Amino acid sequence: QVQFVETGGGRVQSGESLRLSCAASGADFSIYTMGWYRQAPGKRREWVARITSVGTTTYAGSVKGRFTISRDSAKNTVDLQMNSLKPVDTAIYYCNVESPDGSGPIDNYWGQGTQVTVFS
Repeated sequence: QVQFVETGGGRVQSGESLRLSCAASGADFSIYTMGWYRQAPGKRREWVARITSVGTTTYAGSVKGRFTISRDSAKNTVDLQMNSLKPVDTAIYYCNVESPDGSGPIDNYWGQGTQVTVFS
């Protein structure tokens, strides 16, 4: 059974940093692109960052230059280093695997997420 468990969230002041971690189980995700997503109160879930199996990274414009995604394929984990946090980054953060057919994250695999709250 595939499962993603996100940890590392918290409540921080604007400008501070957090590091999120996602532990994947139930399959070997080393050959797949993995992504981080977030959902702010009253908004749709949005993509934040992704990393391919060979380590190529891309970021949403709103986080580029502040967030860094990384992975440890041996441990089946994906991390998100978040620096210079802003109140607009407040959301529940999730990780997921991206479908190989390019259709995006797989709906059945969403975990509970981890809450990030940034206050000014």
